[in-house]
Amino acid sequence: MKLQELTKPWMAFNYGFLDESAKREMRRRILKAVAVPGYQVPYASREVPIARGWGTGGLQVTLTLLKPTSVVKVIDQGSDDSVNASSIRKFVARVGGAVETEDTMAATIIQSRHRIPEEKLRDDQILVLQVPNPEPLRPVQPDMSVAREMHGDADYGQLWLVLYEQLVKSGRIMQGSSYPSMVNGRHVMTPSPIPRWDVPKLNQADHLTILSAGREKRIFAVPPYTRVEPLVFDDVPYRVEDHQDKTCYRSNVTGFFMNELPQDDGSSQYELSDSHFGVKHIRKSEAETVEIGETWYNNGRMD
Repeated sequence: MKLQELTKPWMAFNYGFLDESAKREMRRRILKAVAVPGYQVPYASREVPIARGWGTGGLQVTLTLLKPTSVVKVIDQGSDDSVNASSIRKFVARVGGAVETEDTMAATIIQSRHRIPEEKLRDDQILVLQVPNPEPLRPVQPDMSVAREMHGDADYGQLWLVLYEQLVKSGRIMQGSSYPSMVNGRHVMTPSPIPRWDVPKLNQADHLTILSAGREKRIFAVPPYTRVEPLVFDDVPYRVEDHQDKTCYRSNVTGFFMNELPQDDGSSQYELSDSHFGVKHIRKSEAETVEIGETWYNNGRMD
C-alpha cells in the first residue's frame, strides 16, 4: 500500500470551516442561551484545528457568527500578539475572509481568553469569552446531575458558604478569577477566568456576551442590558483589584488593570494588561491621530 492511496482527494472546506449543520445547531443553542441568561445550554462541540482547552468553544462561536464583513479581534489575557491569539485570528481570517484587527473599537467580533478590553463595547459588537470550566457549582458539587438539580432549584447555598468560609479564615473573600455571579436574578454563572476587575463590565452592558466551553460542551450568554451581580454579602461590598496607583512603564497610563513584572532586583514593574490599549496611548503621546474609546474605569474606579 502506498501513501498516495491513503490520502483523500483535495476538497475545499466550507465557509467558516464548520459545516452548515454544525452552524445551525450552534445558532439554535446561542438563541436559547440568550433567551435564558446565564443558563448552560449543552451542544455538540465539533473538532477544530486546535486542542481542546485552548479556545475551541470560543472559536466555534466565532466561526458560527462569521460573515465576510466581520472584523475580528482575538486576545489572550489582554494580549493581541500571543501565539494562541495570533493563530486563531489568522485562522478565522483565512477560512472566512474576515478582516483582522487589534483595535477594540474597529472589531465587530472580539474573542477573548481571561480578559475584557478596557474600552467600552458598543451594541453592534459581540464579545466571545473562552471558558475552561463553565460550572460554578463544581467546587462544591462534583456530581453534575446533582448540580443541574441545584441550578433548577436556584439552590446556591453552598456557594455562599464557600465565600463565608473565605471571609472567616482570611478576613476577605479570596476568590480571584471566575467570581460566581448572578445573572438576571436567576442563574449563577462563572464568568470565565476573567479577574474581578472585569466582572462589573458585564452588568447592564450594551453588547452581547457569549461564553462557550468546547471541552465541557456548554454555552451560556449575557444579553445586552442584563443584570450581572457578583455574589456578595450586604455588609461586605464587592472589591476589584486595587490598581488605582499602578502606572504602566511603557505607556505611562495609570488606573487600569496591570500585569506585574518582577525584576531581578526584587522590585516590580507594571504593564497594561490590555496591550493594544497601551499601544494607542503610546502612539497618542507621539502625536499620532488615534481614536481611544470611552473606558469602563476612570482612575481605577468604575464610572
